[in-house]
Amino acid sequence: MKFLSIPTLFTLLFLMSCQSEQNTFLDNKVIAHRGAWKAKGLPQNSIASLQEAFNLGCMGSEFDVWMTKDGVLVLNHDADYEGMVIEEATYDEVQTLRLPNGERLPTVEEYLRKGMTQNKTKLIMEVKPTRLGDERGKEIAAKVVETVKQMGAEKWVDYITFDKNIGSELIRLDPDANVAYLTGEKTPQELKSEGYFGFDYNLKVVKENPHWIQEAHALGLTVNVWTVNKEEDMRWLLEQQVDFITTDEPELLLTLVGNINS
Repeated sequence: MKFLSIPTLFTLLFLMSCQSEQNTFLDNKVIAHRGAWKAKGLPQNSIASLQEAFNLGCMGSEFDVWMTKDGVLVLNHDADYEGMVIEEATYDEVQTLRLPNGERLPTVEEYLRKGMTQNKTKLIMEVKPTRLGDERGKEIAAKVVETVKQMGAEKWVDYITFDKNIGSELIRLDPDANVAYLTGEKTPQELKSEGYFGFDYNLKVVKENPHWIQEAHALGLTVNVWTVNKEEDMRWLLEQQVDFITTDEPELLLTLVGNINS
């Protein structure tokens, strides 16, 4: 009989505990945009801003993903950081970069590993559009899904993307995944027919098409709105009963949600 080592046994017990408690994810509508970074001046898309989203009790923390030339998934909002274009660089080159707090640009594996230490805040992965063509987009989608599945992180991760080809590929590769579309030109019925979980549209788009909120809900789709930083807009969206609000001001939104629910 083969016995497990003590570290391996503890790891398995931890993961089993996480799996059994996954219904403890929060449901307060608050998605921290690139982590909860603004109030404390933390770097966006950093492990530190993710931890702050946990500390605040956000139901989700959004982050942005690119793939290096040699196939490593890393976090950054823009296509480049300090002049280095991530898609054109190797991971060894990207590793030389530092965020203002001294962190390296996190890999997706590092970010998911941190996220999986808790069961309150979901990880909202934005897969960024590639400049290198549709085939490259499919490679990125495949790498993303492979990484999430290998880490057993499916219950923690929801996907969002502006790229309809990447979105379609994510849905094809994992039909059980929650994938929302960002660009804003598709109706709820179109999203439903293409297998999306919901829409995640800019505030301006939603204000121009407020009927889409009810249409989406009638079709069983979720509604997220970005990036909402003014109290009046937050209040309006809460009145419309949207499912999620993505914000750079999670502290403010959490206060509003708490006041409504109290």
